[in-house]
Amino acid sequence: MAGRILISACLAGLAVRYNGSAKPLAHAAVDRWMAEGRLVTLCPELAGGFQVPRPPAEIENGLNGDDVLDGRARVLEISGGDVSAAYIDGARIALDVARRNDCRHALLIDGSPSCGSGFVYDGSFSGSRHAGQGVTAALLRRSGIAVYSDREVDRLVSDMGESG
Repeated sequence: MAGRILISACLAGLAVRYNGSAKPLAHAAVDRWMAEGRLVTLCPELAGGFQVPRPPAEIENGLNGDDVLDGRARVLEISGGDVSAAYIDGARIALDVARRNDCRHALLIDGSPSCGSGFVYDGSFSGSRHAGQGVTAALLRRSGIAVYSDREVDRLVSDMGESG
C-alpha cells in the first residue's frame, strides 16, 4: 500500500469542530485514499480531552503553534481560559498516531489553533487571521511529517508522486 496520510477528522466529514460541525473535503484524491484505507483520521482537540461543542480558542497575541510549544504563547478560550496543555497533549497524541501508522504526510484543516498550517486566528476573536500554524501542525513539522492544508490537496498528490 502507498503511504498513509493523517487527516483532520473534520475534513473526513466527522462533526468534531468546536461548534459541532464538520468541514468535509470534496476531492477525488481524498475519496480514493479513503476507499484505499490510507487515511488515518484524528481530531487533535478531541484527543487532547475536549468535547463537542467547545468554546472557540485562538493562540494569543498573533503568535503561532511554535510559540505555544516553546512556552512563549498560550491557547486561550474566548472566556480567557488557558487550554494550552490540552492542545499540546492533542498534538503529541497526533504525532504518536502518525508515527504508529507510518504517516509521512498530514492533511489538516487550516485556521485551527491545532491544525492550521498556513494561517491561524490572531487571538482577538475578531476573525482576524495571520500567517502561521497551529500546535499540532508545528509539532508534526518539527518531527519531519509534511503538513498540507485543505487547500493544498493537489500539491500533496504531486509531492506523493501520484496522479490526481
